[in-house]
Amino acid sequence: MERSENALAAEVFDQFCTAGTLKSILNYHRQLCDLLHIRPTHINQFYPKLKAKLRSWRAQALWNKFDKRASHKCYNRGKACTNIRLLVIGGGPCGLRTAIEAQLLGAKVVVIEKRDRITRNNVLHLWPFVIHDLKALGAKKFFGRFCAGAIDHISIRQLQCILLKVALILGVEIHEGVGFESVIPPPDDQEDERVGWRAHTSPPDHPVSQYEFNALIGADGKRNTLDGFKRKEFRGKLAIAITANFINRHTEAEARVEEISGVAFIFNQKFFKELYASTGIDLENIVYYKDDTHYFVMTAKKHSLIDKGVIISDYSDTAKLLSPENVDKTALMEYAREAADFSTGCRLPQLEFAVNHYGQPDVAMFDFTSMYAAENASRFVERRGHRLYVTLVGDSLLEPFWPTGSGCARGFLSSMDACWALRSWGLGAHPLEVVAERESIYRLLAQTTPENLHRDLQAYTLDPCTRYPNLNSRSVLPIQMKNQFDTDDVNEVDQFLKAPKNTAVPNIDAPKKRKRREAVVHADTLLHWLQRQVALCDDVSIENVTSSFKDGMALCAILNRYRPHLLDFASLNREEIAKNNQLAFDILEKELAIPPVMTGEEMAECDVPDKLAMLSYLSQVYEAFRGEIPHIKHPKMEETEEGKDEAVKAQLTRIRTLAQMSSQQKLSLLGKLANRPSRKRRSHLNSDRLNRSSMDGKGGGNGEGI
Repeated sequence: MERSENALAAEVFDQFCTAGTLKSILNYHRQLCDLLHIRPTHINQFYPKLKAKLRSWRAQALWNKFDKRASHKCYNRGKACTNIRLLVIGGGPCGLRTAIEAQLLGAKVVVIEKRDRITRNNVLHLWPFVIHDLKALGAKKFFGRFCAGAIDHISIRQLQCILLKVALILGVEIHEGVGFESVIPPPDDQEDERVGWRAHTSPPDHPVSQYEFNALIGADGKRNTLDGFKRKEFRGKLAIAITANFINRHTEAEARVEEISGVAFIFNQKFFKELYASTGIDLENIVYYKDDTHYFVMTAKKHSLIDKGVIISDYSDTAKLLSPENVDKTALMEYAREAADFSTGCRLPQLEFAVNHYGQPDVAMFDFTSMYAAENASRFVERRGHRLYVTLVGDSLLEPFWPTGSGCARGFLSSMDACWALRSWGLGAHPLEVVAERESIYRLLAQTTPENLHRDLQAYTLDPCTRYPNLNSRSVLPIQMKNQFDTDDVNEVDQFLKAPKNTAVPNIDAPKKRKRREAVVHADTLLHWLQRQVALCDDVSIENVTSSFKDGMALCAILNRYRPHLLDFASLNREEIAKNNQLAFDILEKELAIPPVMTGEEMAECDVPDKLAMLSYLSQVYEAFRGEIPHIKHPKMEETEEGKDEAVKAQLTRIRTLAQMSSQQKLSLLGKLANRPSRKRRSHLNSDRLNRSSMDGKGGGNGEGI
């Protein structure tokens, strides 16, 4: 049985690796976890189990990559941040890159993404270290054409897919369709129940709202939703950018068209003057990348946009100038198409716009006259004994200037820097030391270029010293960051600043031992929590902590809420008291290290369980699951999700049938296959070519397997 499940899992894993949508990637991963009876959690409790059960060639190649990465000294074998519970807001490239690093450090990582699909066609320029970093994470195993040859760019959609797969394989918990609204501070009453920081989400009743965390990272773009971060503005002269994505049909004619990696007016005045003379389009610069789409981005001059009818009326206020009601969308599309045609020598046939997630032509115009950056990179908040580390990464921290192609690179650097600070805190540094070091590193970020980073890309790790040549991690002192530690225990801060220990960076090479948390939960609070866990079970009710747990159904119901893969709750028989209790006791001992207070037989034989023993035992169950996200039952993948789903299902059915065959039947089948005449292999055609074939009434052509 286990062998057939592993064979099924290997097949599902292959489909997971080649999936190209958010929905299909998450569905295959959830199916894989169900087959292998695992769930996303800390890396040392998830990745080794996945690795042990998947041994295909594709999986082995990935394990080699991940093992090499995880062996870096800075991760301390996945134990540097075992006491950190992190919530990442945003599942974009920087949010996922942050989640991967935090997971490698050993933190419990949850990512929430308000979108339910990956739709961004725009193409990112990649600095050399980013290409090396992504290859080290197995990017080419998921996307074979990643940065092949001289290509140094990738679509945001493809990059998100790669990072999403890496994060899921390492054990990051990801929830799509969940928005972040605000932080819920710890309640005033901490006597009966120690409740920490939580998030107000949309929808408000999503299980993520139960998750308690002590670290929060904002990676939701320049419109970040985290309070407490002031932003400074950098203004320049009026700059209007236009992005356009055209369908790439991957024809030979399209392949022959050269990319434009960045042409500015001052370097090629003849080109721009000819463009203006021929079309009336006046640009400052233009970039063309060929990826999933034909991607163009350009900076247009205002007078040109007005002359061509793109901007209807001239206003001094930029927001009013570029407001939707003052922009002619049809004229904008024609403007972008003309610029694309001229810059490529009219060699791109059939310039048809790709569609965005609204189902509209993917062309946009925006203002980047003002660039924003957060004044500080991180802060700490402490309320009622609960500390929360809050930091920003990516565009939320530092808005990129697109002509330099710095967005992805500086975003990745900020992700690593944020996780280095997380590591420092996890290993025992004081919050003021953490924010001071983080601020020292942040002051270098806006100045980074490919030229002033370390040349040895192989040596890059989470440690900022391996990336920044002239780093002084003490350029900002803890006393200067006092305002970035918002605490209700001011005396503790003053004591730290007065103590001599803050004159030198502490030695934090090894994590502090975690103190065993004392079960201080009040009996009434415990009972109320237990009742909430079984509220949706019609045939299970809890009136007390003794007789209500006698038949074992209540304890199994709680386990089923959080670990449904470990037991089949529907098959349990209420009359089999000893069996039910022993099952629950064994699971809790094996999975959560909670020793039983009695055996299943002893529970069945006693009239009423001992109250004190049950209070002690159930308090440990409460501590294990409190603040954790209950299992979410996701709908099965729709049959129309991807064109290959029917083939996948048929293949899985064949594997199940094969697993049930006897040795003689398998030998007979092999004999038939050996005698069957060979067929000519057919390449996979992409959807555009299939459509053309059906319209023309004929097939043919060499397709590209993607």
